[in-house]
Amino acid sequence: MPRSVNHVASRAKRKKILKLTRGYYGARKNVWTVAKNTWEKGLTYAYRDRKNKKRTFRALWIQRINAAARLEGFSYSKLMGFVHKSGVEINRKVLADLAMNNPEAFKAIIDKVKNA
Repeated sequence: MPRSVNHVASRAKRKKILKLTRGYYGARKNVWTVAKNTWEKGLTYAYRDRKNKKRTFRALWIQRINAAARLEGFSYSKLMGFVHKSGVEINRKVLADLAMNNPEAFKAIIDKVKNA
């Protein structure tokens, strides 16, 4: 009796990955082995860059806070030191947003921190 191979399932698996690689350049979109390798490598890039996204946003927030703090005569490190000492519970994301979009509120926070 001939060997039974489940072509339906294996073809479906290949089709699924080839569908995910649509729009890629050259053989990366239609040659099974190349497409599979490209897709797997894309997953590793996606995982890595989800971590890097957090890193780059934090760096952006720090740059924005530093720029706004220097307009008030502080450096970033001095400002953050005062924020932590005074017990103000505000994170860098919110502080950067205030520095960009609401300078009066940012100045009020600096005054509160300076006096504490």
